[in-house]
Amino acid sequence: MKAFAEAEAYPGTSLIIAYSHCIAHGYNLAHGLEQQKLAVDTGYWPLYRHDPRRRDKGQLPLVLDSPAPKLPLERFTENEIRYRFLEATNKERATALAHIAQDQITSRYDLYRRMAASATPEKIV
Repeated sequence: MKAFAEAEAYPGTSLIIAYSHCIAHGYNLAHGLEQQKLAVDTGYWPLYRHDPRRRDKGQLPLVLDSPAPKLPLERFTENEIRYRFLEATNKERATALAHIAQDQITSRYDLYRRMAASATPEKIV
């Protein structure tokens, strides 16, 4: 809700990027909120806000609302047909990609954490 309130109050263009479940993900949509929570808890979809007006108050513009990922990415991907299909068709490749994705989640969260704690913008690689 903070993101919506901040976006609405901003005196210019605002952008909200939200994750939404979809029937094509291959699970019962009655469990959509649980899957969205898993997206956040695994780090697949970190929650953060950026408001440049915070600088005027002596605050950093990036606020990382998500804690560090507390569940492995697999808890999120095992529910979705798009990931299960890859595993069924090429288990070795799916496993390799899952390890890469888990490493990227860890690196991305660490980058966001550093950016939210630093007055000096970091180069995003």
